Amino acid sequence: MNGKREVNNYCKFDSQLLTFFTSSLFISGLVATFLASAVTRACGRKASILIGGAAFTAGSALGGAAQNIYTLIFSRLLLGIGFGFTNQVK
Repeated sequence: MNGKREVNNYCKFDSQLLTFFTSSLFISGLVATFLASAVTRACGRKASILIGGAAFTAGSALGGAAQNIYTLIFSRLLLGIGFGFTNQVK
């Protein structure tokens, strides 16, 4: 093998920014679920669905137009809020 040792880089990429990008949707969804519960009790299911839909729309538009990773993370935070609000209403 010409003295070269093959290195397996599987699961060795360690980036805190990439980790936050991945988990930002779920963290914001978890937090928004508790807020959505209070909004649903106070204002009804329709208000929660509208807030969730607005957050989904804003997050999708911002994610599509993102020019850097921080904007993309913010868009995923908005998507998580939309997920939290719409998941709460059944």
